[in-house]
Formats: sequence, structure tokens, C-alpha cells
Amino acid sequence: MNQEKVKELRNWMEKNGVELAYISDPSHIGYFSGFESNPMERILALFIPLEKEPFLFAPGLEVEDAKASSWEYDVIGYLDSEDPWKIIVEEIKKRYGAPKKMALEKGQLVLDRYQKLVDAFTGTDFSADMTPLIQQLQLYKTEEECQKLIQAGSTADLAFEIGFKLVKPGVTEETIVAEIEYELKKQGIKQMSFPTEVLAGPNAASPHGSPGKNTVKENELVLFDLGTIVNGYCSDATRTVACGKPSDHRKKIFEIVYEAQMKAQAAIKPGITAAQLDKIARDVIEGYGYGEYFNHRLGHGIGTTIHEFPSIVAGNDMEIKEGMCFSIEPGIYLPNDVGVRIEDCVYVTKDGCIPFTKTPKELIVL
Repeated sequence: MNQEKVKELRNWMEKNGVELAYISDPSHIGYFSGFESNPMERILALFIPLEKEPFLFAPGLEVEDAKASSWEYDVIGYLDSEDPWKIIVEEIKKRYGAPKKMALEKGQLVLDRYQKLVDAFTGTDFSADMTPLIQQLQLYKTEEECQKLIQAGSTADLAFEIGFKLVKPGVTEETIVAEIEYELKKQGIKQMSFPTEVLAGPNAASPHGSPGKNTVKENELVLFDLGTIVNGYCSDATRTVACGKPSDHRKKIFEIVYEAQMKAQAAIKPGITAAQLDKIARDVIEGYGYGEYFNHRLGHGIGTTIHEFPSIVAGNDMEIKEGMCFSIEPGIYLPNDVGVRIEDCVYVTKDGCIPFTKTPKELIVL
């Protein structure tokens, strides 16, 4: 269990009169408890009281794994044939009575599960929302967390190395994706942090496109957006490479995005705001007349999930501080023509930033 973060949670609970916290997001359960799991439709829950011992609630098929993790308190399981909410309610009442005030993750908890609690604890106040607190707790990474992010970044670099070797005319996007993930699994990297994107030619003009049977063609650009999970922490990086000699038009689009990414990343330091970083990259792209084709925020936080707080976006005047980790990923997407994005995730230091991925960002011709 992450004792330091649990202590901060309990300090917040005491200040807000909260007797019991119900953590429902699986990634946040892993963050506090040390037990990493994707329960799918089943219920995984962590209950942390203000004073007594917490307990972890897990599907029966994961109980032994939870006990074998760094979690040192009780693990309560349930079978698929049982009503999980009946067991949860009984455990809460047995251990803590009927809490007067329970904190929830309102940014994550689905309505059906919220209603189960409301029906079971009719006198309980559910107004306390932990979502902003957890965002703040995750905002600043420890040295240990940064080391995990560095490890995840190095495996993303390995994925690029594998993928770039496969780029040639006639190979399909989905073949490259399959080979990347197969080779990573052979080396013990079991999980990607999101579905790997390999998008060739005009397909890359969709910022979140889906790889398919589209083939790489001579003199086209190919966009790779990928990440891995290592020890519960994610990587996320994007590179755009060339198969053969791209046209001057495609090279120009690449060079504009490269300039925007490099200038924004170079500007990162404590004191600048998220909005200012977004503007630096956006001004470059708008200056060349392609502003309308950069249609997403500049970046997002990263940690135990691929998209964390904060957003690096216009209108967000949050001051960047040492210890924050986030992406810088400008792009230009011209429909039915070409798409380019370049991305690093970085750790903010006292006078700049350190990227987690080291793969060159200049145009690589394959």
C-alpha cells in the first residue's frame, strides 16, 4: 500500500468530515493499494476509513493475486454467482457501521453503482468528491514513479525500433502493429498502454485512426503512436517517419510539426503555464497557415493511466511545476492527404524537462 498517499487522503478526509472513502477506478486502486488489475465488468473496490483498517474488494478469481501483491490488509472476494453489493454493504456495516459521510470518485463512478450505495445507506452524505484530490496527488511524481516512467519510455523506444524495421512498400498497418506487440511480448512486455496506432499516408490524417489493411506506399509518411505499461506506469510517444523520399509538401508539414514540438518542449520550465505551452506550439502551426488542422490539445498528464491531469491546453492557466509529467504532441492533419504528429512525454525539472523517450524526432527515412 502507498502509505504516503493514503495518509494524504486521510488528512483530506479529516478536514472534510469524511468517515469512509470508496475508490472505484481500477488504476486509482492500484495507485493506493499496489494491486494492479483490470476487472472488466466485475467490481473491484477499495474502501479506506478515516481510522480503522481498509479492505480491498475483488472478484473471486483475483483474490489470491491481490493477496500476493503489496496490499497487506484484508481482501474480500465474491463469486460471479453472488451479489457483490450485498457483500460490500455487509462488510462496510460490520467494519465501520453506517458512515455519516462517504467520499466517492464522482469523475469515474457509474450511476448504477452510485445508486446501490444510496439505496443501502439512506442516511449517508455522498457529497464529498475525491476526484480533484486524486488529480492533485497524482500531479507530482516521486523519484520512484519517475523511474517507472523512464522504464516504460525505454520500452516504447524499443517498440519504435521494432516497428521502423518493418516499414516498406506493401506491408499493412495491422501487420506492423501485430509484429511490434508480438516482439514486445517475447521480451516480457505484456501490455500496451493503449491500442497501438500505425497509420500510413492519408490514414494518418485521423488523429485517432485505426490501423487496418491499408498498406504503406513508397514516398509516404507513416505515423506511429504507441506506449507500454511497466510496473503499473504508462508510456506514450509518437513519431512520424518516411518510407522512401516524401514530397516537398509532406516534408514541409513534417518540419512545421517538428518545429512546434521542439519549441514547446524547449520552453518547459517551472513557472510557465499550460496555456502558454499550448500557445507556443499553436503559434508555430498557425504561422504557417495550418492552425485549423491542429485540432486537439497540446498534451495531457501521464502516470498510472495514459491520460491524467492536467491538460496542456488553451485556457488552462495552471502553472507548471517541478515533478509534473505530461505530453507535448502537436500535429497537423490534412484530410485525404497527410497526417503528422510528434510526441514526447516529459518530467519537469527545476530548470527544464527530461523526456521519457529517446527515439530521434527528426524525419527518419526508411
